[in-house]
Amino acid sequence: MAKRINLQGNQACALGAIAAGCTFYAGYPITPSSEVAEAMARELPKIGGTFIQMEDEIASMGAAIGASMGGLKVMTATSGPGFSLKQENLGYASGAEIPCVIINVMRGGPSTGMPTRPAQGDIMQARWGTHGDHAIIVLTPASVAECYSETVRAFELTERLRVPVVVLIDEVIGHLVETVDLDALKPSRLVTRKFADGPAEGFEPYAVTDDMVPPFPRPGDGYRSHTTGLTHLPSGFPTQNPSKAEAALVRTTDKLDLHADLIEAVEVAECDDADVVIASVGISARAGQAAVADLRSKGVKAGLFRPKTLWPFPEAALKAATKGAKAVVVPEMNQGQMVLEVERLLKNKSVHGLGKIDGEAITPAEIVTRVTEVLA
Repeated sequence: MAKRINLQGNQACALGAIAAGCTFYAGYPITPSSEVAEAMARELPKIGGTFIQMEDEIASMGAAIGASMGGLKVMTATSGPGFSLKQENLGYASGAEIPCVIINVMRGGPSTGMPTRPAQGDIMQARWGTHGDHAIIVLTPASVAECYSETVRAFELTERLRVPVVVLIDEVIGHLVETVDLDALKPSRLVTRKFADGPAEGFEPYAVTDDMVPPFPRPGDGYRSHTTGLTHLPSGFPTQNPSKAEAALVRTTDKLDLHADLIEAVEVAECDDADVVIASVGISARAGQAAVADLRSKGVKAGLFRPKTLWPFPEAALKAATKGAKAVVVPEMNQGQMVLEVERLLKNKSVHGLGKIDGEAITPAEIVTRVTEVLA
């Protein structure tokens, strides 16, 4: 019998992590993500896992990195201000290629902003929040079921590719309660990272491989490994040799291009004949879905483009979905972040933003009004 339960988005992230094999969580309570920590505190002891409430968000990220270096699947969760504090260690995880999953439940900002109100102001921070050119993957669920399944996918990607993965949801999705069939969502197999095997002599912790993913040295297996946030050689030791430093950095970013088919996921609806395409994520995309139905009922050919993988941005998929459209409307709960990426990619299209920063979610009616204005 199907296991259908009423589940909150934040709780679904926690259960998805457990299903993916996560056994370590370090975090610090922060609205509106605290239910993730609460659920992990309940569930991890049942499977012999470890939950630690750290003294702050910087330490939480550091503890997660340390546990991952010990070979565990790890996760932490936060909201905007805490996500800002995690950025230095998030950069370290990217540079040292340490697998980890970060849940960020967005709220109003900047600073402490509106802790209990929804926003989507971390779209660009999720991609560019830490300094330097770095590799990162950002997934954007738009339902409770996807909070579960995309968290599972986040673990699959971070373990297979040794890239930090952010699951980015807004407060509405995090606190939304929907009926979910957990049995239908549970992964059929657990994905684990490529651990080193073979001779320990001459082992290189950042070896250049065909898949651009170096084998991970499991502590206790006898492999000597040097880990540093400095730009490093395949041996792990620092380098400032220009050609070797560039090669090391390029490999970590080219790795995402090589595995684009594995990383990228989008939802495209009613775009084949669309005159206008609504491009959005999270709860704004849910409103966009309703707006498409409303517009279609009024004779307006509207479609929806929703990235499930927000970063790397699904460029080819966006261009294909909007090929025949006259205009693109981008609803988002900020002053214009995702719209900048859409404008960059669709230079010959009429692209229009719909921003909102008052602590309320964008409604279908507001999107319909904006589309009507654009097409007038």
